[in-house]
Amino acid sequence: MFAREKHREEFMKLSRRLGILCALIAVIAAALPSRVPAQNLTPLSVIVFPGGFNWPIWAAQEQGYFARGGVEVKLTNTPNSVFQLTNLIDGKFDIAVTAIDNVIAYMEGQGEVPVAATPDIFAFMGGDNGLLSLAVVPDVRTYQDLKGRTLSVDAMTTGYAFVLFDLLRRNGLDMSDYKVEKAGGVLARWEALKQKKHDGTMLLTPFDILAKAAGFNVLQYAIDVYGHYQGLVGATRRGWAKDNAAKLEAYIRGYVQGLAWLSEAGNQEAAIAVLRKNLPQMSPELAAQSYAALINPRGLLRRAEEDPRRPGEIL
Repeated sequence: MFAREKHREEFMKLSRRLGILCALIAVIAAALPSRVPAQNLTPLSVIVFPGGFNWPIWAAQEQGYFARGGVEVKLTNTPNSVFQLTNLIDGKFDIAVTAIDNVIAYMEGQGEVPVAATPDIFAFMGGDNGLLSLAVVPDVRTYQDLKGRTLSVDAMTTGYAFVLFDLLRRNGLDMSDYKVEKAGGVLARWEALKQKKHDGTMLLTPFDILAKAAGFNVLQYAIDVYGHYQGLVGATRRGWAKDNAAKLEAYIRGYVQGLAWLSEAGNQEAAIAVLRKNLPQMSPELAAQSYAALINPRGLLRRAEEDPRRPGEIL
């Protein structure tokens, strides 16, 4: 218990420092003129969960913000958190956009699988306010309806599983009241839910919008329960960050500029076009709803800062 409290205190201190750092970088990014595009861009490998929450990255690619910083961001979609975190730790990717609870779990040696190297990963920027929702099949309308049902998670010790378990506990359900199956990342879980292979799962916006449009129900949003909950973050290895400070700065600057571009009222139509280019199956109506949900204070963090209060909810 003492070790856990000590780790919590250290993590909170680190989060406060990172929050200040990201805020400063955001201010600098807004103030500095764009760099001249490099003739030979340096590749930057970023592994992400597929979904609309990657919108700022797509915008930064489309608008050339990463290129002006001298980097070419190459995105890889991950099937699940195990693939993402183990490959980040092993150095196969430079950056991961992942859930903060994945970072904490592997830092504490509580990841879903053991890793060969001692993890030196850390979260260097925030992504959202915890765009989490508990989505369920149409015939489930209350928590009590989930008794005897099957719920899906990415991994048992990461990937928002603890949020799911806590929401169920708060509403009178013990782990003996339901079954849990591992089904992969958010896209895989949504596909499984659509086919009613499972009865409920945690989704990230805009998958909740797709779910409601398809007749599924959202029992609860995590932000309405926890208030402060750090969701997606940018994570990397400390050694890599030390050796590639300019590349990391270029990524943060480009991301913040991409999000600023999305947030400008006059860019909404163009922003939605970027979203639909990357998610062609999304209708214009659902894309507009996604814009309203993500580009607001409850959605993507405007300056990519970490709130030191949010990791405390996870710990």
